[in-house]
Amino acid sequence: MNLHCRPPSRSWSLFPQESTTICLKFRIHFDGVRQAQSLKLSPIRRRKCIVLNLQEESAKKKGTIAGAISLIIGTSIGSGILALPKKTSPAGLLPSSISMTLCWAFLLVEALLLVEVNVELLKRRNVNIKKDELEVLSIRTMAQETLGEFGGALATITYVFLGYTSMIAYVSKSGEILNHLIDLPKSILGIFFTALFTILIFVGGTRTTDRVNQWLTISMIGLLVAIEVVAIVFGGWSGIGGNDDWGKVPATIPVIIFSLVYHDLAPVLCAYLEGDLRRIRASILVGSFVPLLGLLIWDAVALGLSEQVDQVVDPVELLMRVSWGGMSFMVEAFSLLAVGTSLIGTLLGFSEFFKEQLNKLLTISAQKLKISDSELGLRKWWVSKKTSFIATAMVIAPSLFVSTTVPDAFSAATDIAGGYCMTVLYGVFPPAMAWAMLSKNSGDQNKKAVSKARPTLICAGLLAGVILVEQILQDLSILPS
Repeated sequence: MNLHCRPPSRSWSLFPQESTTICLKFRIHFDGVRQAQSLKLSPIRRRKCIVLNLQEESAKKKGTIAGAISLIIGTSIGSGILALPKKTSPAGLLPSSISMTLCWAFLLVEALLLVEVNVELLKRRNVNIKKDELEVLSIRTMAQETLGEFGGALATITYVFLGYTSMIAYVSKSGEILNHLIDLPKSILGIFFTALFTILIFVGGTRTTDRVNQWLTISMIGLLVAIEVVAIVFGGWSGIGGNDDWGKVPATIPVIIFSLVYHDLAPVLCAYLEGDLRRIRASILVGSFVPLLGLLIWDAVALGLSEQVDQVVDPVELLMRVSWGGMSFMVEAFSLLAVGTSLIGTLLGFSEFFKEQLNKLLTISAQKLKISDSELGLRKWWVSKKTSFIATAMVIAPSLFVSTTVPDAFSAATDIAGGYCMTVLYGVFPPAMAWAMLSKNSGDQNKKAVSKARPTLICAGLLAGVILVEQILQDLSILPS
């Protein structure tokens, strides 16, 4: 019998694991009578031996990096990019560009912390990825398991508020854009636009939605590049000049964060890429850098155009009015794609959050009624579609109601979502959860890793706290707006 064992190759992780020996079974020859026998490997000295099936090991991964990148790009380049030039024009191009770059770096660190915590919890729970569905560990569950019941409750309230404010912004903006093309009420058009993507996700499932989202994202990026090139060629960008006012920078932070955040997709990405940290990190790095580059160029073009007008006007509205080679049509098409791809990512992550909570209630009720495992499995299969429908309705119904009844819902929703919800949920929570997990894992063998990680966690948490306090002072009119 030839049995070869070797230690697995592992990438760096915030949470070090026990050393594991992986035994690969190649050929087993028995002298004498050959018969089918089972090979049992028991753990010795806390080291695990795992017999891997080579066919399963070489099986194709379910999720792709390209799909994950398109989800991140589609979620980041959304309605926030349409509000960005109007918010950054008082500060000027250079201050706003530096602010965007710093916010991107801050959010990148937070996203990497978030996926580290999520993957570590998935491993501890031994979550298996199904063929047709994603088993997503929500932000609420992550906070509850690391920070306790209070942390879970706070994360739930913040996440639900963020999800609804984001959806309200998307629905409101989609109706406003379609109103330029179709002479119908904005509320009706917003409902119609949202219904199209809701049907896509509910009926088509994750795989179909993934393919559609990739094509929409490619089209959106192509239009963005075309808009920027045409604007520069026809005189839309006059250079880096202009009046810079660093005192106006704090007012730009909420919309910058709203424009660059994709962190609500982190649990979905971890499940989609099957907990592979290398692929997840690569997807986040590339997927977040592309929107940053696009935002910087978009902001430069829009602010350069607005400098040519005496009165204060939304730069995006100016782009829709010009007659440069079909610019108006391209801007409107790009705006719809930006809102649509963002809506797909948010709706997917938000509905999965509610599905997880509903499935937990189903399991608890089954335990109280003393339902057997076989009956529980049948019951889960029977109500799976019903659960998906209820979860989707819980996301869509309130968002449609508020967006159609509250005037100027888009502007208010982006300020609240970026300034408070996203800063707390994706700025304060990731380092806090990582700190709690490191404290629980602070054994002798992990002390070195813990000592290296904690300064980063402290800096990330303090920066998030500064942004939050600054936004509170901004809203109280203590700081200039």
